[in-house]
Amino acid sequence: MININSQLQEIFGTAIRAAYPELQNAPLAVTPSQQPKFGDYQCNSAMAMTQMLKTMDKKVSPREIAGNIIKNIPNNDLVEKLDIAGPGFINVHLHKDFISKQLSKLLVNGVQPPIVEERKKVVVDFSSPNIAKEMHVGHLRSTIIGDSICRLFEFVGHDVLRLNHLGDWGTQFGMLIAHLQDKFPDYLAVSPPIGDLQAFYKESKKRFDGEEEFKKRAYQCVVQLQNKNPDIITAWNLICEVSRKEFQKIYDCLDISIIDRGESFYQDRMVQVVREFESKGLVEVDEGRKIVFAPGCTVPLTIQKSDGGFTYDTSDLAALKQRLQEEKADMIIYVIDSGQSIHMQTIFAAGHMIGWYDPKVTRIEHAGFGVVLGEDKKKFKTRSGDTVRLIDLLEEGLKRSMEKLNEKGRDKVLTPEELTAAQTSVAFGCIKYADLSHNRMNDYIFSFDKMLDDRGNTAAYLLYAYTRIRSIARLANISDEELHKAAKETEVILDHEKEWKLARCILRFPEILQKNLEDLLLHTLCDYLYELATIFTEFYDNCYCVEKDRQTGQIVKVNMSRLLLCDATAAVMAKGFDILGIKPVQRM
Repeated sequence: MININSQLQEIFGTAIRAAYPELQNAPLAVTPSQQPKFGDYQCNSAMAMTQMLKTMDKKVSPREIAGNIIKNIPNNDLVEKLDIAGPGFINVHLHKDFISKQLSKLLVNGVQPPIVEERKKVVVDFSSPNIAKEMHVGHLRSTIIGDSICRLFEFVGHDVLRLNHLGDWGTQFGMLIAHLQDKFPDYLAVSPPIGDLQAFYKESKKRFDGEEEFKKRAYQCVVQLQNKNPDIITAWNLICEVSRKEFQKIYDCLDISIIDRGESFYQDRMVQVVREFESKGLVEVDEGRKIVFAPGCTVPLTIQKSDGGFTYDTSDLAALKQRLQEEKADMIIYVIDSGQSIHMQTIFAAGHMIGWYDPKVTRIEHAGFGVVLGEDKKKFKTRSGDTVRLIDLLEEGLKRSMEKLNEKGRDKVLTPEELTAAQTSVAFGCIKYADLSHNRMNDYIFSFDKMLDDRGNTAAYLLYAYTRIRSIARLANISDEELHKAAKETEVILDHEKEWKLARCILRFPEILQKNLEDLLLHTLCDYLYELATIFTEFYDNCYCVEKDRQTGQIVKVNMSRLLLCDATAAVMAKGFDILGIKPVQRM
């Protein structure tokens, strides 16, 4: 799909350079028009150019500049006419024929990604729970946002490595292994039946805090783990495996694929990292610990503790280096809460200082996010004040989703299989959309009532809208084969203002994706899908797609051009859902 905004920027950029060659880096501002009387797009560059020319002692009014730009517009298929409004806005009216042909291409070829300059290796670090602890509501945002960012970059053709930076190493494993040895002494021969790892963790922590002898053994186990004692490594692997199975249940529910690569993966690389910083004279010693000050950062990184142990700082530096030098990443995105912002910026600055990457060449970004709040606007907790377990939250979503479907009488019209598919689609779709439809930088309030409401900007509303659009052709007895044949043979007519408005909105999809690739803010994609569904409703209320006899209900006339507009709307919505990780269903 072509990005109409980008094409218009090229056209106006060429005209501005031809009209005012003396202006270096003249501002280029092209945006969709908010009102039909101002055309389809507007170029607002003339006002800023007036100011630039004034600094060169040239007095030219914005309207005169706009006129000169229009005179220099190169020949193109896109623009039908241009006119000047107000102080110097250029209104752009697009060719209906061009838009109609773009829609036909979309219908024949499917929703294709906008063209990106080159295929890049993108590493996305997201989710990252801790072994031996349950995934809780705090992991929800990183998991959902990270997956959606991966889907976006995968759709446009990049090579994406989805990494789960698990907390699978550290002193807590000493007490867990020591407790395992006591509770299941034959763990090497018989796989221990650890059912509830959370309870197991609490038991070992209680012993660690209260039994001096146990504490000593726990520390010895940490040393043996770091020295790769085979029996201790077996115990460690057993504990990690129990956790991974629990995490996988959640990833399966949310349809998330991710590669586990925890802190343990970087253990051997940490020694090299410390040596490299020392060899370049970047290490200071402070009360026995080795610290590094990165430029522009006030808090130093501790790369080795006074007892010789490593820290999160060391493992994060080792991970950054591995991703740059071994994975050959062109882009690394860390989907970690905003509370880690200073830490991440310090890690990036240290990596740049030591020469691992050049920020002008490699994009390294922290996609931070706010916290999940309860309806009381405090951190989301259970009634007893505990952190909400993610698996409980997902099960509650399924329960509420089924209640909502039954309330609407869907259990009477859907088969049991269709009802279950609708239940999971609504439950998990609503949880994901509620998160993604808010600006990730802000905190958001978690409310099942709001997210399951089928009015307003919710997944429930959009999923219902989608199934309704998909049913229009089906109820007109038009098969997918007939629609596909019509896409090749039937011109999409855009004479009615609502047809035109819908067509333009459909073709804005690549512009939205381009913006998402740049700022990693997925709420704009959600806003776009809601706008598309709303504009579709306007179109459907004003333009007959299928005419029926009022007495008999028999189909009298099918407007194939309008059915193709319905099909194009549904295709774009389906691709939008796919990027957000939402699975629509044909019947709801």
